[in-house]
Amino acid sequence: MLTLIKSSFIDYKLTILRNKKTSNSLFRQTMNEVSYLIASEVLKYLKYKRVFIQTPLIKTQGKNLSKSVVVVPILRAGLGLVEGFIKFLPNAEKGHIGLYRDEETYKPVEYLFKLPKVKNKIFIVLDPMLATGNSSVEAINMIKRSNVTIPNIKFVSLLAAPEGIKNLQKTHKSLHLFTCCVDKRLNKNKFIVPGLGDAGDRYMGR
Repeated sequence: MLTLIKSSFIDYKLTILRNKKTSNSLFRQTMNEVSYLIASEVLKYLKYKRVFIQTPLIKTQGKNLSKSVVVVPILRAGLGLVEGFIKFLPNAEKGHIGLYRDEETYKPVEYLFKLPKVKNKIFIVLDPMLATGNSSVEAINMIKRSNVTIPNIKFVSLLAAPEGIKNLQKTHKSLHLFTCCVDKRLNKNKFIVPGLGDAGDRYMGR
């Protein structure tokens, strides 16, 4: 399932992120701001349960998350989408997946994998750029090998190439995928076009 997160304000923020003249500091600030907009949409799709609480006046009912949430950025670029989710869910746990792309084979190489206990939790995997989809597929595979099922995993990106979406959906058929924009294609170096360059480098100021 693919959910496209669209609004004119997100498009405005994307324009800033795409612009090569945008400074690293403004890029970082804008990416953090966009993470709030994305998180507010993704969190609508979580399951909630009814709870009873005591207000200063009376008892009343409200809603709480049915399952705890674990936010899992794919390093480094995934860190740019963390802030919004953590601010909205201050009790959320964090995991980390470290993958880098072999520039000759374009295959992901693992260098870090850390998750908290997985039982009865929802895992939100963050990676701003869904390009070939190879790293995303491998990240989901790693989480699945930790005994997490696909219905308990959601994948969130900022931009996606059609090739990456196809790869991810083919490998993990029932995965719920979120993105703000599906760009035209990948170039010969497997970068998203028009894209915004290397999100990790621009976010980290390198």
